[in-house]
Amino acid sequence: MSAIQTDIAATSALVLFSGGQDSATCLAWALERYERVETVGFDYGQRHAVEMQARLAVREGMAQVLPQWADRLGPDHVVDLTGYGRIAESALTADREIEMDARGLPTTFVPGRNLVFLTCAAALADRRGLDVLVGGMCETDFSGYPDCRRDTIDAMATALSLGLDKRVVIETPLMALTKAETWELADRIGGAGLVELIVEASHTCYLGDREHRHAWGYGCGTCPACELRAAGYEQWVAA
Repeated sequence: MSAIQTDIAATSALVLFSGGQDSATCLAWALERYERVETVGFDYGQRHAVEMQARLAVREGMAQVLPQWADRLGPDHVVDLTGYGRIAESALTADREIEMDARGLPTTFVPGRNLVFLTCAAALADRRGLDVLVGGMCETDFSGYPDCRRDTIDAMATALSLGLDKRVVIETPLMALTKAETWELADRIGGAGLVELIVEASHTCYLGDREHRHAWGYGCGTCPACELRAAGYEQWVAA
């Protein structure tokens, strides 16, 4: 195999973009840094399919609240992974209770989800000529998913670099941040406008609840995703 290319000056990025708080913050982070930014979403049959609509609202709003970088935002892509969602059944893709399984993992864990997402994103970035992958994985305030850990992402970057015969960079700006610090990052990048966009347009709730409006946004308020988002918002406001 030839030597893996390592001398790329990154000017472009592909953001793994679900339309949730974390990926919205990552999109703003990427727009601040790269001259060309595209987004990719994944339809894996998730119960909270409302996030697929939230993606479009957040993208549209991002250009309005960050007009200085609006011309950097390029095309959006959606990958159909519904077949994968069926074999990786979880409380996110089937009508099941959200509880802990025998391994101590919540039943919202979709086996290998980030591994599949990163593989597809790397293939798309290769064909689109995009330098960097950006994902909202975090091992600080998260639901215990093993594919969110730093070691997992580093191993994926190594595997993808070998498989594509070029250096694959995966940026994870939220990896070591608490949810409160994620709100703080959004505020630093885009001020009150970006925070309000995330509150109003992004979607995190596992149950797809867009009826109940809280200070931190829409959601059931009781699922693990809502609890993390709410606690982080409250801590950020208190600070």
